[in-house]
Amino acid sequence: MELRAETADLALAEDFAIARMTRTASQVVRVEVEHDGLVGRGEAAPIYYRGETAASALAFLEDLAPEVEEGDPFALERIGAAVGREGREAAARAALDGALHDWVGRRLGVPVWRLLGLEPDAPPTSYTIGIDSPDGTRDRARRAGAFSALKVKVGGAEDLERLAAVREESGAAIRVDANEGWTLESARELLPSLVEIGVELIEQPFPAADMDSFRGLRELSQCPPIVVDEGCHDLRDVAAVAGYADAINVKLAKAGGPREAVRMIHAARALGLAVMIGCMVESQLAIAPAAHIASLADWVDLDGHLLLADEPFIGLRLEDGHVLPGDGPGLGVEAA
Repeated sequence: MELRAETADLALAEDFAIARMTRTASQVVRVEVEHDGLVGRGEAAPIYYRGETAASALAFLEDLAPEVEEGDPFALERIGAAVGREGREAAARAALDGALHDWVGRRLGVPVWRLLGLEPDAPPTSYTIGIDSPDGTRDRARRAGAFSALKVKVGGAEDLERLAAVREESGAAIRVDANEGWTLESARELLPSLVEIGVELIEQPFPAADMDSFRGLRELSQCPPIVVDEGCHDLRDVAAVAGYADAINVKLAKAGGPREAVRMIHAARALGLAVMIGCMVESQLAIAPAAHIASLADWVDLDGHLLLADEPFIGLRLEDGHVLPGDGPGLGVEAA
C-alpha cells in the first residue's frame, strides 16, 4: 500500500467570523492510499485550538507512512491503533481513516454507509452564519432561506440584536454557538431572550475547562440543551461531558476519523447524551465521511463545503436541506 499526502488551501466565499477569530480561507490536509491499482482519498482541516496545522499534519503522515504502507488496507483497526497511539494530529488521522474507508468501499463496490451497517439518511443540516453586524446578519439569514436550521455564531456585544434579526427574517430553527465566548454572567442575562426567540440549543458557551459555568447554566429553568464542542475531542472525553452538559458535537477532524466518531456516538448514547455531527470548513471530500454516519445524529451541522468559493470535489447531495452521501462506492466523491 502506498500513502501520499499534501496540503491545500480552500478559499471561503465570504469572510467568516467567530468569537475568537475571522478567516477568509481554510487549510486542509489530503491523503491518498493506493493498493492493487485502486485509490482511496480523504481530507480534514486541522483544529487550530489543538495546536495542529496542515504542515504538522503532513509531517506526521510522512513519519508514519512506512508503518502504514506495510499493512493491509482492510486492517482498519490495526492501522488506526498504530497512528493513534500518541493521540495527536487528529486531522491527519481523520484524513487517513477517510481515505482507507474510501478505498475499502471502492474495493467492495459499496458506499461507506453500507459498509458500516447504516443508512444514507440524516437530519437536515444547519447553515452557519458568522458574526456580523445586525444588518449583515439579517442579509445572511435571508440568503440562507433554503435551510430549516441556522447556526448563528455569537460572542459579541450585538448578540441579541443579531438573533432578533435572524428570527424576524427566518422561521428556521436557531442554534447558537459561542465558541467559548460567553461568561456565566452574560449567559444568564441572555437566557430569557434566547428562550423567547426560540433558540433550539446552545453550543460551547464557555471555555472548555470552565465546567462550573456549564453546570450553573444547566441549572437555570428553560435552558435549551447545551452542546460541548471544544471540550470533547475523542472517545476519552465523552464520559466527562455527561456530568455537565447535554450533548456532544462529534467532528471527524477532532475524533481522528469515522471509526472513532462512531465509537463516540455509541458512548454518548449509553450515557444519555444527544449527538451533533459537525465539521470544519472543508471540501466535500472531508464532509463525506461525516455524511455517511450522520444518520446516527440528532442534529447535523455539515455545511463546511457550502461556505467555499470553489468546490474541488463533487458527489454529495443537498436535498431539501439534507446533506446526503452520493451514489458511488466508498465516499462517493470525485475531483470536480
